[in-house]
Amino acid sequence: METRSITAEVPMVPRMTEDPAELVPELAAVSAALFKLTGNGSVPRSTISLVQLRAGQIVGSTYLTVLHTGFLRQAGESQERITSVASWQDSPYFTGAERAALALVEAVLQPSAHGERVSDVLYAQAAEHYEAKALATLMFAIGQVNFFIAVALIAKPVPGRSFSDPWK
Repeated sequence: METRSITAEVPMVPRMTEDPAELVPELAAVSAALFKLTGNGSVPRSTISLVQLRAGQIVGSTYLTVLHTGFLRQAGESQERITSVASWQDSPYFTGAERAALALVEAVLQPSAHGERVSDVLYAQAAEHYEAKALATLMFAIGQVNFFIAVALIAKPVPGRSFSDPWK
């Protein structure tokens, strides 16, 4: 496996030059359904975007990190909140519900040295902040970003380009 020098510049071209959605048009229906599901109003859109930004940071995807940072900016989130997602545990900018959501995405995406990734304690803490439908929606929002993590890491769309046109 070839590794890049840490000082080498990263090219601004996608690894996969063809749009996966054009190659597999069935993706449009799946993507639309996921966005509709996570937009059902039971969890604030800002919380979903914070969770998805944190997922991009955890997996090391510049594309997802830039994309979700942009969504948060467009929604009017403060620079302090956006910037401190990476260090949310000691940041004063998040509510208890947002902290529970961020803890869930970290638990799902990071291996646990102590057994289950999502412990009963963490689940109970999240359930204190979210009713059943909202907790299910949050679970699916984490699944939604996981669905797109594979695209981001394998195909490497260009960060900062339009959400609908990162392949050129």
